[in-house]
Amino acid sequence: MYKILFVCHGNICRSPMAEFIFRDMLQKREITGIEAASAATSTEELGNGVHYGTAAVLRRLGIDYSGKRARQMTRSDCDKYDLLIGMDSANIRNITRISGDPQKYGGKIYRLLDFAERSGDISDPWYTGDFEQTYVDVAEGCEGLINWLQRSGVI
Repeated sequence: MYKILFVCHGNICRSPMAEFIFRDMLQKREITGIEAASAATSTEELGNGVHYGTAAVLRRLGIDYSGKRARQMTRSDCDKYDLLIGMDSANIRNITRISGDPQKYGGKIYRLLDFAERSGDISDPWYTGDFEQTYVDVAEGCEGLINWLQRSGVI
């Protein structure tokens, strides 16, 4: 089983959106053998459910996100997951800090849009309020990630 962890600051907006959209894309393509989860780099939202803006996007798409609660990324996640995918540069710095060993884990740390035709940060809708743009960016990144996994022979 190939395992991917999507990571953002609080694990209530971008990373759960990526987790559930990615899972939905895999399911619709009947791709198996890949597990996806999400986590936060901070403790601010631990135990909280998905933000209402992300929930609205996922409901509109018919994607079930029930039971999701924010959790913090741990050092052990660096061994458990094959890819650690942050939503922005600050997430990458924090993932690297949590890993404790950039030499060992650096090869599995990416930003989600690194897999798209354009790289960059996915803006945090907690601040922008623009969950639709976040959805567009997340979907583009997830499509690119699936293509990368196919080119890499993972799927």
